[in-house]
Amino acid sequence: MSIPTLGIIGGGQLGSMLAIAANKLKIKTIIFCNDIDAPAQKFSNEFICSQYDNQNKINEFIDKVDIVTYEFENIPYETLNNINKIKPVLPKPSINRIIQHRLAEKDFINKLNIKTTRYVSIEKSSEINSVEDLLPGLLKTVTLGYDGKGQYLIKNLKDLETIKIDFSKSYILEKLVKLKKEISIIITRFGNQKYEIYEPIENIHKEQILINSKIPADINDKILQKSKLWAMQISEELKYIGTLCVEFFIDRNDNLYVNEIAPRVHNSGHLTINAYNISQFENHIRAVCKLKQIPLKKISNAKMTNIIGNQIINYRNKKFAENQFFFDYLKKEIKDKRKMGHLTTLYN
Repeated sequence: MSIPTLGIIGGGQLGSMLAIAANKLKIKTIIFCNDIDAPAQKFSNEFICSQYDNQNKINEFIDKVDIVTYEFENIPYETLNNINKIKPVLPKPSINRIIQHRLAEKDFINKLNIKTTRYVSIEKSSEINSVEDLLPGLLKTVTLGYDGKGQYLIKNLKDLETIKIDFSKSYILEKLVKLKKEISIIITRFGNQKYEIYEPIENIHKEQILINSKIPADINDKILQKSKLWAMQISEELKYIGTLCVEFFIDRNDNLYVNEIAPRVHNSGHLTINAYNISQFENHIRAVCKLKQIPLKKISNAKMTNIIGNQIINYRNKKFAENQFFFDYLKKEIKDKRKMGHLTTLYN
């Protein structure tokens, strides 16, 4: 079989790590991104910079690749679907369409008899008055928004008087759980009942931004097995190809809830680069390019710390121990709350 050329839409840190993994497998990559400074271009064979609705540039991209994947889920569905008519896009655009829409995503999960927090659609401010029992809750835009963007904590009805919310957009109100812990499952599906599943990862967020991830997660065996089972059920129902992340809440009574699905490689899985024989990025490349599935082997326990904003300046001047692995995302501009790199530490 000839080695395919892989097109990657999006050129941020996830695109960079996908390109690095592809390089290891001798797979040529072409990055398509709307950011002229996209760091992934440093690791790819070719870079096309354009808006995602520029059909001429998209056609140029299509002509040069055999398979297409993407690093984030907020790419217009129409763009992915049009590409998929000519060259295969994996994961399928129809999956992205579900997960781009938070209500559709929650409905999909609940139809599988998998538990989520209680939620309701909100179109205008007055509708929150009739669902006061869902407060305190998190009001999120139905589409777009990540790392806390487009999200509002509503503790009580009085908060609506002080928080400026643009109700020209549609929202979902999710009841807050009495949170004990957050975990995620990274799973790569290669085909029908063919998976590689990483152990549950324990995560700590601050202002909806991931700060730390670690393995092993401090959870009981029942939650460990249930989280893996639910991740398998979700990926199988979606007929997913590639690496997927399922994020979970655990409440104080050890009830498990699915929070969100990320149809891509995920920040919490960065530690797999050093803690496993095959990273989440390499497994994604292997799955979408129909390469050999290799059984996972854990090398070490690990903790990953995200480097946010101007924290990167100090890290760039540090020396690290043999069990520490520093990743600089090489982003040109340092911004507040922007993920600029990460540090993974291995331990016994």
